[in-house]
Amino acid sequence: MNKKWLAGAGFALALFVSPFNQAFAAESAGQKVDNVAHRGASGYAPENTIAAFDKAVEMKADYIEIDVQRSKDGKLVVIHDTTVDRTTDGSGLVQSLTYEELRNLDAGSWKGEEFTGEKIPAFDEILDRYHGKIGILIELKAPELYPGIEKSVAKELKKRNLDKPQNEKTIIQSFNFESMKIMNKLLPKMPIGVLTSSRLDTTEPALKEFSTYADYFNPSYTIVSKDLVNQVHKKGMKIQSWTVRSQETADFLLEMKVDGIITDYPDYVDPVK
Repeated sequence: MNKKWLAGAGFALALFVSPFNQAFAAESAGQKVDNVAHRGASGYAPENTIAAFDKAVEMKADYIEIDVQRSKDGKLVVIHDTTVDRTTDGSGLVQSLTYEELRNLDAGSWKGEEFTGEKIPAFDEILDRYHGKIGILIELKAPELYPGIEKSVAKELKKRNLDKPQNEKTIIQSFNFESMKIMNKLLPKMPIGVLTSSRLDTTEPALKEFSTYADYFNPSYTIVSKDLVNQVHKKGMKIQSWTVRSQETADFLLEMKVDGIITDYPDYVDPVK
């Protein structure tokens, strides 16, 4: 994959030019892990809201992870479930509600009275508010429900020049592998991730196939092992694991030497800053 070859070549050249950097890289190898705030700092604020994303920035996470879907009238919005029932005071499918209807819902009070009035954010709102402040891990949620959503997401990213190399500060991922193949073609310089909780996706042939279009292999922590981490790295990919909701799980993943930890509680992860 050209984007991987170029990134690797550039990294190798930098190390060759600077012996000091080479020594430093060797010393710090395996110590840095990206702290990814899952739906924002969702352990402390209502998931996928400005409150949760602001909290993640405050807690100095490296990334916020967001879920993107599409309203009835074509607006890209940030919400996890394909219905609004669990995280708002409304009901119904996201795809059956207009953007105005979605924005009129209370997406915060379920988490606590202090969050009453939090809104379902728009995708462009999140890009404009947080790009440059924190990395953004974008998950296309159930893209099979939204034909053409890949083009819509790519358009918003291109509009902001986020389709260019950004030191991997903007990443796109999904459980839908075909969708990620489309995103790789639309945005060939954008880091792509595949999500899975199935051990069937951890075989050598499966990992080899993923490596032809993905830069990240992002599994549930329940299937992570040192061998898997090594196999992913051998295929030229990085590995970010989810979802951490206890200190014990965070410590386990740190021991496994994953590249990133996706967590509801950013303070459970202690990355080298």
